Amino acid sequence: MIQQKANILCALDRPAAASSDFDLNPELVGRVVPMREAGVLVPLIERPCGMHLILTKRAAHLAVHPGQIAFPGGKRDVEDVDISATALREAHEEISLNPELVHVLGHLPVHYTVTGFKVTPTIGWISQPWQIVAAPGEVSEVFEVPLCHVLQLRNFQVQTRIWNGQNRAYYSVPYGPYYIWGATARILRGFAEQMSAS
Repeated sequence: MIQQKANILCALDRPAAASSDFDLNPELVGRVVPMREAGVLVPLIERPCGMHLILTKRAAHLAVHPGQIAFPGGKRDVEDVDISATALREAHEEISLNPELVHVLGHLPVHYTVTGFKVTPTIGWISQPWQIVAAPGEVSEVFEVPLCHVLQLRNFQVQTRIWNGQNRAYYSVPYGPYYIWGATARILRGFAEQMSAS
């Protein structure tokens, strides 16, 4: 675990370019709405079998990204002192994660979404379990994925679907019954690329 943490810190020190939903769809760039700042937490927790990544499944009735697999996170509030505070606040609200249990290791490059968000992912290392409680009406499920699964580039796929009448390409990294795709998968792919480069 100590070596993996050191590897992650080393990877985060390497310069990396921002990513976006437009990486595979440059023709959509002109259609984006103004960017709103958001922060997400990439929560990594120590388990006896290795490091795991904690993800959520958003409630099906939500207006933005309903039913999708996501990191805990959301829009930055004016009270948030920085973007890490946004990520930690949202994780507390969505999955009852006490910010005091999280050791912030750093940030991944920002990711721009087609829905108009400038997302900054904060890597958080969690060394002890807590009572996970999903926010009613916001999160339908909380689950874990072995970190090694999402750090292997061969597990990522490029797929397409129709979006607003156009064929749109996107990354996915399926795991068991969970279909991880879109911005979440693109951020994870960037993480995997940084780790493989280090």
